[in-house]
Amino acid sequence: MNVLIKSATIIDAKCDYHNKTQDILVEKGVIVNIANSIKNPKNYREIKLDNLHISQGWFDSSVCFGEPGFEERETIANGLKVAAKSGFTAVAVNANTNPVIDSNSDISFLKNKAQGNAVNLLPIGALTKESKGHELAELFDMKTAGAVAFGDYKKAQTNPNLMKIALQYASNFNGLVCSFPQENAIALNGVMNEHITSTSIGLKGIPALAEELQIVRDLFLLEYTEGKLHIPTISTAKSVELIREAKKKKLDVSCSVAIHNLVFTDDSLTSFDTNYKVSPPLRTQNDTDALIAGLKDGTIDMVTSDHNPLDIELKKIEFDYATPGTIGLESAFGALNSLFSAKTAIKFLTKGKERFGLETSSITKGNRLNVTLFNPEGNYIFSKNDIHSKSKNSIFDGHSLKGKVYGIINNNQIQL
Repeated sequence: MNVLIKSATIIDAKCDYHNKTQDILVEKGVIVNIANSIKNPKNYREIKLDNLHISQGWFDSSVCFGEPGFEERETIANGLKVAAKSGFTAVAVNANTNPVIDSNSDISFLKNKAQGNAVNLLPIGALTKESKGHELAELFDMKTAGAVAFGDYKKAQTNPNLMKIALQYASNFNGLVCSFPQENAIALNGVMNEHITSTSIGLKGIPALAEELQIVRDLFLLEYTEGKLHIPTISTAKSVELIREAKKKKLDVSCSVAIHNLVFTDDSLTSFDTNYKVSPPLRTQNDTDALIAGLKDGTIDMVTSDHNPLDIELKKIEFDYATPGTIGLESAFGALNSLFSAKTAIKFLTKGKERFGLETSSITKGNRLNVTLFNPEGNYIFSKNDIHSKSKNSIFDGHSLKGKVYGIINNNQIQL
């Protein structure tokens, strides 16, 4: 792949051209020159786009694609196309499938399905067999096949001893254990955050305590085992505080936050729109402010779209029975770019790679080109027309977002 990218503003704090508008010449997928103006005597393909900005390729640590088993929700082939159109060059894919991804051959299946794609697919293996929480899955076998972490998607590990053994066992091969932060005995049948809104509209609540208790337990287990823990999608102010304290103790813990938990609060649920039913639930403004502060000070390591395609049969039903989850890849950049400056949004979208074993590749001569192309300006109303996923369950439908993603260049391929 040979290409000349014209007049691109480079957003990459790790390179010498940060904040500068340059031409970039790429031959066979490798950056050979970066300068104010580069001629094109060999007639390579030229990329000229309105207000073009480029950054290191973005990464999402929690995505579901349905395949195998739930292809009606999403397939790997289309899911990776959606990721590319949304600016992501790498996605970590959850074991939210049927059968559950819990063995060496399952991981190989995912890797093979994504082979030769512009987007790198990083499989997250299940922590327990069939994600049932009774016995550990084949963690080391999955690691050798290419699993980057282990976790039961949106299922809390109720047995603390099993969690302890998982952390101890995975530490032998530097494995990353993910633990969904919810104490089920307290969450029970709740469908939204327990607060004033839940009481006023008559829906069962999930107390913030359900999340915080589980995090406290897992941090104690982490301290005891000296393992490596990732807590996906935290949602409360107290959770941020707990993880901040754990990091001060030098525990090997990381966490993420779902972008929709930064934007919406439980007030949105008064319309009973099931697209707002997510897990963990939308919390209060106080929680949202604390999550944003935690991102800014580095307590929260990364953002995620928490992309979970669900077909209409799971969503267009009574609120109590609807499956929690929203798609989020297509709206991720627009939502973050509305909340923060473009540079800050990019910083959050490129964080977390090292935690999941991905190399970062700065925009520097001699490096392979792994970039996202975008325009940070321009507001628009996000609608069904902006959704490329097979499932249309977006929490951002009808909301104003900012900026446009052009596509990605990665693995010697251009996807615009």
